[in-house]
Amino acid sequence: MDGKQSDNEYNAESLVVLKGLEAVKKRPGMYIGSTDSRGLHHLVFEVVDNSIDEIMAGYATTVDVTINTDNSVTVKDDGRGIPADINCEEGKSGIEVCLTDLHAGGKFNQNTYKVSGGLHGVGVSVVNALSTLLEVVVEQNGKKYFQRYHKGIPDASVEAIGDSPNHGTTITFYPDPDVFETTVFDFSILQNRFRYQAFLNKEATIVFTDKRTDKTETYHYDGGVREYVVFLNRSKTPLHAPPIVIQGEREGVTVDIAMQFTDGYNEAIDSFVNSEHTVEGGTHLTGFRGALTKTINDYGKQNGLLKDTTLEGSDVREGLTAIISIKMSEPQFESQTKAKLGSSVAQRAVTSLVNEKLAEYLLENPAVATTIIKKTISAYEAREAARKARDATRRKSVLETTSLPGKLADCSERDPSKCELYIVEGESAGGSAKQGRDRAFQAILPIRGKILNVEKARPDKLLDHDEIKNLAIAIGGGLGKDFDVTKLRYHSVVIMTDADVDGAHIGTLLMTLFYRQMRPLIEQGHLYIAMPPLYRVHKGKKQIYAFDDDELQKALEEVGPGAVVSRYKGLGEMNPQQLWETTMDPETRVMKQIHIEDAMLADQLFSVLMGDDVEPRREFIIEHAKEVVNLDV
Repeated sequence: MDGKQSDNEYNAESLVVLKGLEAVKKRPGMYIGSTDSRGLHHLVFEVVDNSIDEIMAGYATTVDVTINTDNSVTVKDDGRGIPADINCEEGKSGIEVCLTDLHAGGKFNQNTYKVSGGLHGVGVSVVNALSTLLEVVVEQNGKKYFQRYHKGIPDASVEAIGDSPNHGTTITFYPDPDVFETTVFDFSILQNRFRYQAFLNKEATIVFTDKRTDKTETYHYDGGVREYVVFLNRSKTPLHAPPIVIQGEREGVTVDIAMQFTDGYNEAIDSFVNSEHTVEGGTHLTGFRGALTKTINDYGKQNGLLKDTTLEGSDVREGLTAIISIKMSEPQFESQTKAKLGSSVAQRAVTSLVNEKLAEYLLENPAVATTIIKKTISAYEAREAARKARDATRRKSVLETTSLPGKLADCSERDPSKCELYIVEGESAGGSAKQGRDRAFQAILPIRGKILNVEKARPDKLLDHDEIKNLAIAIGGGLGKDFDVTKLRYHSVVIMTDADVDGAHIGTLLMTLFYRQMRPLIEQGHLYIAMPPLYRVHKGKKQIYAFDDDELQKALEEVGPGAVVSRYKGLGEMNPQQLWETTMDPETRVMKQIHIEDAMLADQLFSVLMGDDVEPRREFIIEHAKEVVNLDV
């Protein structure tokens, strides 16, 4: 390991064992969250996290991740390798202990790993249990060891298969199709994960290869979290450069923070513990927010910039991009999947460092400090103006009115859980949808033209736009930070647009609105996209609808010679009965439910697609152009 030795010998006796694997096979969702695409990708994360732990411990530098042509995944690192010697308590190799016992690994031994990510030692054994086939190769102490498993059961004991001067672990696994709804990996989801792990661990090099497309990318960032913030803000306009960096250690907690204010209105703050993304935040994020608000208020008042004004947290975070990364031993989480940190020591550490280091930075950089204060005052004034408007009943009455938009064709059902709202592009399609729907539970709201791009608009100005106001009133729940998902009037909100460039643009504008101003609508599974057919193949009384070119070819073969093909370029080209049969009838329709697979990825994507900077958007379009299908231009 480049000459570096552990303070305590790392061997099979280092592994502390807590047993059991069958529960994983019976209830996989308890261990990986779900058996859909998210759970599938979690398998890769668990294996890679073990390699990242080796890097954080100082025993590895490189991780190679490969999606193979058969959709298996191989993860190889240059760490110490899983101990191959015999664990006396278990009577088998440390490799087999780690891969077959649910709670087994070096992470339970503080002398082996000071900090670690993953699922507290259950990760690689869970991957093994949920794979039809897993192969492991370990290189250490001049030897190469091998073992193969089928559905978590070893074919034979670990065997030495040769000599090797290298060190590290290589795992190849095939996800079990009987467990997962899909076994096809998404390059972009894995790409985003590996990229941020490289940002958070500047010593790491992660090489990601997709043999299905012959694509390879390497992630290594000497600038760490500072470089991460620059990357996230590449489609935004920063108010200062470079980002502010706060680093240090308090009470055994290593803190690494980078932050940069932009001229935008959305905050983008992400937090991590031991390289694991804490999507629900926790004590470290609470400490950052509190210290940030206090320090900026103190500076502004001490330097006569705020006078009688006291800024709120939302004022100082408007347009802020920040990464909060901490590393600590024995972090306490509020759930197995590490969504939220509960360790009080982390809050104290972050609060102390931000109070101290940010105050120093502002004093040493008065020009940047003044720019930041002016930005926060602008946010404060906008918030106060909105509050006064609500107090004057103008805006309050807009969203709490009992008068629904005149264009809304509502349904008769009053139980929101049974109701659907279709947001339809244009009056023509709206007319067909109104006639073709089931009036009992389906409501139609036509929108005219392209709605306001909320990525570029101040939140307090959104209700000045009629289409957004109508959407907010019809959907219920309000807008922005106060959005209340319990007040939804429909539990299914469906975007239904034409399959052309304008339709795609309108759909993206709507998605931006929902993500930025009604995020719980997406997070709790209420948002869908309708999938109208692209073709109608008919001959005499026989007809088949096709949703893509592959289905078209099958339909042509089934209908036979003389078949007539109709290409639908817009929803308005379908008569009401056809629209009902193909797109709105719950018995036959196809709809896509929208999930936020990764909030950071979504935030970045909306900034790129809907922001002011053209170059990142051009790069995105070039990179993903080949993925677009069935779009009329």
